[in-house]
Amino acid sequence: MDTSPITARSLQKPYHIKGDEFERAYKDHLSDFRTWKHREHAQKWLVFPKNIGPNLSIDETALSNGDLYTIISNKDAHGRKGALVAIVSGTRVEDVVAALMKIHWYLRSKVREVTMDFSEGMHQIVLQCFPYADITLDRFHMQQLVSDAMQELRLKHKKEAQKAQNDQRKQFKATRKKCLKVRKKDKKSKRGRKPFRKNMAFVPERLSNGDTVPELLGRCRYSLMASGEKWTATQKERVKLVFERYPDLEEAYSIVHSLRMIFSNPRATWISGYESIQKWYEKVKAFGNDSFNTAADTIKDREDEVLNYFLNRATNASAESLNSKIKQFRAQLRGVIDVDFFLYRLSMIYG
Repeated sequence: MDTSPITARSLQKPYHIKGDEFERAYKDHLSDFRTWKHREHAQKWLVFPKNIGPNLSIDETALSNGDLYTIISNKDAHGRKGALVAIVSGTRVEDVVAALMKIHWYLRSKVREVTMDFSEGMHQIVLQCFPYADITLDRFHMQQLVSDAMQELRLKHKKEAQKAQNDQRKQFKATRKKCLKVRKKDKKSKRGRKPFRKNMAFVPERLSNGDTVPELLGRCRYSLMASGEKWTATQKERVKLVFERYPDLEEAYSIVHSLRMIFSNPRATWISGYESIQKWYEKVKAFGNDSFNTAADTIKDREDEVLNYFLNRATNASAESLNSKIKQFRAQLRGVIDVDFFLYRLSMIYG
């Protein structure tokens, strides 16, 4: 219980105990939770100065009822004991800075690199608390930023296709109503035009893979997020149909993929990365899409921090992994009732 993110109920079957009773016993007697020195301020802040190292990550996560906590973690601990450097309630810059200032300046000055996403608040926190650290923006958040622009274009086409299909259905119903109205009721001869059936239903156009156009645009979402070499035969057929109908989506995918390749190149350096990303800006400008231009401007505003990735190939994956472990632990508990006790468990396991 002190070293693993497990629940008392998970020990019921292997140890033949009552999980709820054991949890109460652990909380009240077996652990030192009742005499925990940080209990009074645990919900506001927890700081572990001994866990600080040269490589840190900063991110936010929700512990209970959607309340966000800012978490600073040590990348070198790899999500195990000693990973938590600080956990602070909320995302206000002043609150997080006040908590981190409790760590001695000498320890904070040893930090050499901090990875993070595009949050301006976290950027201010790092500048104030770790003045000698290089800030590296996570490459996957950059790729997500551009992928979101591509998905906006896909959704735009999907809405247009759905609207066109609805218009076709309305027109079909109007034509059917008109035909039923003008048809002679007393006509007995079977000669002439084939009668219009009352129960005839509208059948939308189906493509060679069996999808309608709106279905095609909805089902290609995850294929467009992945590299072409990872597509299955079915995905290749679907993406081919999408690109044939929507050439702008093919160009948008090319822009997203080219940015991915810039950061995936193992031989790239800071200088070569700078040159590649300048060419990528020109490609985005030539495409002329507002969403892509906004994403490119966001990256360009913090270009130096983006290119710091090529110094140590550092990402924010360790922080995302720690957040995932915390969420899985919370899911095992089926929600957090006692926040103080949950924070105590986190401090014992990861602090």
